[in-house]
Amino acid sequence: MPIAIGLLVAGLTIYVFFKVGQQALGQEKFAPLVSLWFVMFAIAPGFFLPVEQELSRAVAHRRALGQGTAPVVIKVALLSGAIAVFLVVLILLLSPFITENLFGGNAIITASLAIAVFTYGSLYFTKGLSSGLGKFTDYGFIVGSDGAIRVIICTILLIMGITQLTTYSLVIIGTPIIGVLIIYFAGHLRTQDGPPAAWSEITENLGWLLGGSIFAAALVNAGPITVDLLGDKSDAIRVTQFGNAVLLTRVPLFLFQAVQAALLPRLARLAARGDMTEFKIGFRRLVILVISVGIVGTVGAFLVGPFFLDLIYGGGIDRRTLTLLALASGIYMMALAIAQAVIALNGHRHVALGWILAFASYVVCAWTVSDDLFLRVEVALVVSSTVALIALVLSLRAILRALTRSQYRVAPSSQ
Repeated sequence: MPIAIGLLVAGLTIYVFFKVGQQALGQEKFAPLVSLWFVMFAIAPGFFLPVEQELSRAVAHRRALGQGTAPVVIKVALLSGAIAVFLVVLILLLSPFITENLFGGNAIITASLAIAVFTYGSLYFTKGLSSGLGKFTDYGFIVGSDGAIRVIICTILLIMGITQLTTYSLVIIGTPIIGVLIIYFAGHLRTQDGPPAAWSEITENLGWLLGGSIFAAALVNAGPITVDLLGDKSDAIRVTQFGNAVLLTRVPLFLFQAVQAALLPRLARLAARGDMTEFKIGFRRLVILVISVGIVGTVGAFLVGPFFLDLIYGGGIDRRTLTLLALASGIYMMALAIAQAVIALNGHRHVALGWILAFASYVVCAWTVSDDLFLRVEVALVVSSTVALIALVLSLRAILRALTRSQYRVAPSSQ
């Protein structure tokens, strides 16, 4: 429940931040921050979510064995730091292209992206440690405080009449570290010495996890980035408007993340125990829930999406775009749920290949489908999410069939 509450707060505050930021800066001036936001959340979860997951798993495993967790935490910290340094060097090498083509010539936004690698890397690392230690209230606080503090600071800046782009970009990248520091200084995440940790203790599936996570995060954030890259630089408002539409159609996905935090770990435990009957029952319930939420989200986007977009962000996007974005989000949500089930069955390789194939299909569609910028992005998102869904469904069916055959062979011999 604390994790679900934290995720819910984080999701809701994104909408408030986008509203406050556009109120302060205007839609055109806010466009570089839209691009920063989606690039940041393509990079940070893509590279650091696997670190969070592996740290959580390794720490929980050691606690179950009654062993001290400090050695494995240090190992993951070194790994996380190496990833952060690699990303910052890559950003610096690509900075001329990034600055001109994504951030409207604002070098300070590129510098903010580099800083965000460290702040959000620390956020994901701390979440993994909190989860592994069973500190779920701390986990929820870290997730929720990032968004809440950002909204509070930006609202104060708006009231004070501050309209500098640099100030708001620094707020975006600085707030993650505040909650992290509060938790650390409170002493809630202490670790104990234990047996030395080998790299194999944390890297067995990390490569495949990274591959899947990077391409999944890139796919879900690709829309506004593509609009910025391929669109007319003199019409920056379109980037902001498209980003607003993407956020609005992602309401079901934000809600699903809260459900995912509670339901999917149970699937992993059932798979670990080999209780495939209960696994299938639990997974079937999850599928029904996701399909229902996806349908409601898509129909809602068609019926009332333009009204709410106009009410909250001043409109600018038509019904077709909102409906296709909601459909793509619903399909992606279903693919994400199946991906977690495949991971629970140790199918990390299948998940990585599925997301890589999906991202490749996005690039092809976005490049070739239409001369209408928004339509080519919308179609690319629907097609790529569908490709991911089909690939992951086939992988899940293959893994379940293999497990069933294995159990069938074992049963007679045990008799």
